[in-house]
Amino acid sequence: MRDRNTNGSEAAGQTVGASLDLNLLRTFLTVYRTGSFTAAARLLALSQPTVTTQIRTLERQLGRELFERRARGVTPAPYADELAARIVQPLDSLAAVAGPAGSAEDAPAEPVLLAGPAELLSRCVLPGLAPLVDEGVRLRITPGLTEPLLDDLRAGRHDLVIATFRPRGRTLTALPLNDEEFVLVTSPAWAQRLGAPEHLAAALHAVPLVAYAEDLPIVRRYWRHVFGRRLVQQPALTVPDLNAVKAAVVGGTGFTVLPRYLCAEELASGALVLLHDPEDPPINTAFLVQRPGTSGNPHVALVRDHLLHAARDW
Repeated sequence: MRDRNTNGSEAAGQTVGASLDLNLLRTFLTVYRTGSFTAAARLLALSQPTVTTQIRTLERQLGRELFERRARGVTPAPYADELAARIVQPLDSLAAVAGPAGSAEDAPAEPVLLAGPAELLSRCVLPGLAPLVDEGVRLRITPGLTEPLLDDLRAGRHDLVIATFRPRGRTLTALPLNDEEFVLVTSPAWAQRLGAPEHLAAALHAVPLVAYAEDLPIVRRYWRHVFGRRLVQQPALTVPDLNAVKAAVVGGTGFTVLPRYLCAEELASGALVLLHDPEDPPINTAFLVQRPGTSGNPHVALVRDHLLHAARDW
């Protein structure tokens, strides 16, 4: 249904706050997260015609079209993004308080299944989870690469995934978590040997490159973003662990590019030297990704909200 309001989102916002049925909003949010009336109906234990009727009722009350019907699923209309942003936190908080229907009040919650990059988990995430464990939250942590972790999330094997990129499509809910800055570093010995070359990128061709993958995704991105050129150097040492990459460079094995959070202590102590400090360093945004729909485990929302707050200090 098309917009019939004369005052735009302001009028619709007043309607949301004034008279809308929470069940309609819950159905809307589930359709928004899953991108499908069929999937939403399955999660809500409703029939698909009931879900369709509820969405049409909500559209009539708002005077807004919320979804564009496609051959496969639905695509949120622009106002749906605004509505979802306004209601997601209060509805999820309410669901966490209410808990799953029919559950015993004293029944222990299931463990929260959290996954993400090993380095970010070990350096930033795990040290900050102690307060939740003290409150009785149980956690099962899985390190790994983003693509397979997201596949496992869709299959229901995780509750939350920290992803190094925003998932494609609208079947998963992704919230920006934090920005990681990439830095070009080497050991003090190599920094002294290099001196202050006029053309740093060219001078580094004579220095061994340490990387965590043969295709050099982090280093290539740094070269394009900072130096404006394509990296043609091959790695002298490859190890699929950024902590091991850091250890090799601290030990004197050439240079590399690392997330700043991972080597901040070594830069402060002088164990690593910053080779370049551009005004516009490469930044990568990590996302906290959740399974579609509202989890029946109230601790999932607790862990999610804790991570979103803690990430401000990473």
